[in-house]
Amino acid sequence: MKDYEVVIGLEVHAQLRTATKMFCTCKADYGDLPNRHTCPVCLGMPGTLPVVNRQAVVLALRAARALDCKVNPHSCFDRKNYFYPDLPKGYQITQFRKPICEHGHLTIALANGDDKRVGITRIHMEEDAGKDLHLEGLPESFVDFNRCGVPLIEIVSEPDLRSADEAVAYLKELRNILRFLDVCDGNMDEGSFRCDANVSVMPRGSATYGTRAEVKNVNSFRFVAKAIEYEVKRQIDLLEAGGKVVQETRLFDSREGVTRSMRGKEEAHDYRYFPEPDLLDLTDIDVLQAEAHQDFPLLPAQLRARFRELGLPPYDAEVLSADKDIARWFLDLVTQVKNPKAASNWVMTEVLGYLNREKKTLGEFPVPQAELALLINAADQGRVSVTRAKEFFGRMLAEGLAASKLLDEGGAQVDDQDALLTVCRAVASEFPDELGRYLGGKEGLVAFFVGQVMKRTQGKANPRVLPTLMKQALEEKRA
Repeated sequence: MKDYEVVIGLEVHAQLRTATKMFCTCKADYGDLPNRHTCPVCLGMPGTLPVVNRQAVVLALRAARALDCKVNPHSCFDRKNYFYPDLPKGYQITQFRKPICEHGHLTIALANGDDKRVGITRIHMEEDAGKDLHLEGLPESFVDFNRCGVPLIEIVSEPDLRSADEAVAYLKELRNILRFLDVCDGNMDEGSFRCDANVSVMPRGSATYGTRAEVKNVNSFRFVAKAIEYEVKRQIDLLEAGGKVVQETRLFDSREGVTRSMRGKEEAHDYRYFPEPDLLDLTDIDVLQAEAHQDFPLLPAQLRARFRELGLPPYDAEVLSADKDIARWFLDLVTQVKNPKAASNWVMTEVLGYLNREKKTLGEFPVPQAELALLINAADQGRVSVTRAKEFFGRMLAEGLAASKLLDEGGAQVDDQDALLTVCRAVASEFPDELGRYLGGKEGLVAFFVGQVMKRTQGKANPRVLPTLMKQALEEKRA
């Protein structure tokens, strides 16, 4: 590795969140029975005409804004000709000559804390292909055309990535952005967000890229990393042995953790692109752009910056910006609490813990935000111990009780230091063996005595002053 530099470019296919397909009115649903959502248009029957899905164009323009792309005022569609069972027309409607947008970028955070700007070559719209089904034990293969015609955008990066880790960071940030925008659901298991990785190696310091191999349709972050790492090693071993890397398309075998040759890599002329004669060019981009820019949310990077302004550490900012609903909810919550870090701790541990454990959405969270804010403030200001506050939180979830009611009904913390010192003295006398060990030098036993006081006060003793008072009571016994 020290003698070679890795060069990676990614082509991401992201299905758009539209109700219908790209050029017909069939539902763009996943998971239904095979071939339930087909019609003469998406099956390529003679005499049919496609019509562009307006919402798909709007969603593509939302992605363009987020990735700082230049939108072309005039774009068009082309036919990409190839012959596979999952493409019933024998061609795919895509954009080749004039994509909807190009020349953008995405900034990613590297593991060492630095930022890296990755160029976006282009974003173009196209229709997805069907899905080949190879069932174990059967000699035949089957094709499900439900996915055929589903709208997607292909986001093509510049060859700016230099490791598998950088590629994964790029994919995670890109998927997060598209999910924030409701452009794509980002479900990699269902194939709605997948990528092709173009990988090559070149001698370190060379100005000329090596021959690349394209690894097709990788649908998990872990598999992307493994596929790239394997492909880099394969190419270096080949070159070191005096061989030559050939340009080809390869598939990643996730069971074996290897890539395998699929076919020689096609060039543009192999696909025989030509203008799509049945579709008009897109010319009313200004109107569609205005629609795309409505209700444009803060993006993950902007949210992370906002959270850092609130004094949150990078880890908290990363967790809270991973989901747009959680991020917006937290920003509302933090206006009602005095300590943003305390609010962050509660949301990350208690709120997200409950949602994940119960498999619920934020809309199903049963505790009103104002009541949670009241509880957080009470714990942070010492009116109630954190342990006691978490007990209250559990009752709020299970019984629907209000924090204000729980705090008013004897839940408030005991702050009277004279009263607490009396309890500390009583506890010190109650455990002579532990007292003797403490006086003999085992000062860590203070925690034992503090725990006993907490039991006596049912968790209401102020934990901020209790250790000091307990030490005072114990030291009095030396006399």
